[in-house]
Amino acid sequence: MAHMADLDELDTAILRELQADARRTNRDIAAAVGVAPTTALDRTRSLRQRGVIRGALLDVDLAQLGRPVQALIAVRIRPPARDTIEGFRDWVSALPETIGVFVVSGNEDFLIHVAVADNQDLYAFVIDRLTQRPEVADVRTSVVYEHLRNHQVAPPAPVRNVRPRR
Repeated sequence: MAHMADLDELDTAILRELQADARRTNRDIAAAVGVAPTTALDRTRSLRQRGVIRGALLDVDLAQLGRPVQALIAVRIRPPARDTIEGFRDWVSALPETIGVFVVSGNEDFLIHVAVADNQDLYAFVIDRLTQRPEVADVRTSVVYEHLRNHQVAPPAPVRNVRPRR
């Protein structure tokens, strides 16, 4: 299990500003968090070097790209062997319809997030692609009506040790 990076208040403030808009200049970030530009730059570099910041992604409007229909597809794999699961994971994550893959515990092995043009394309993806795979034992599809994401992720608040009163 990965350990959590040691982040102080300045690191957290810089992350908050960059998550609001990753294209902001270092000078803007420094002003927003109240430090010198060189300090902000050093801290941002450190966050990148430590792997806290992995990159910046472009957020695109799926409907504007002609893929307005989203679905979450739960898939159960049989046999549940590592090679079978990893092979399916690699195959499904490379498909153009796939925008996210979660390997999960419970009744299903995968939760696949797809975006397609319409319901016919969704049906074709499930029937012609997924269920044709011999390792796919079960598929359950849920159409997404609305997808909300929180782009501001902060480390958990520190736990304070409070002694009970006697």
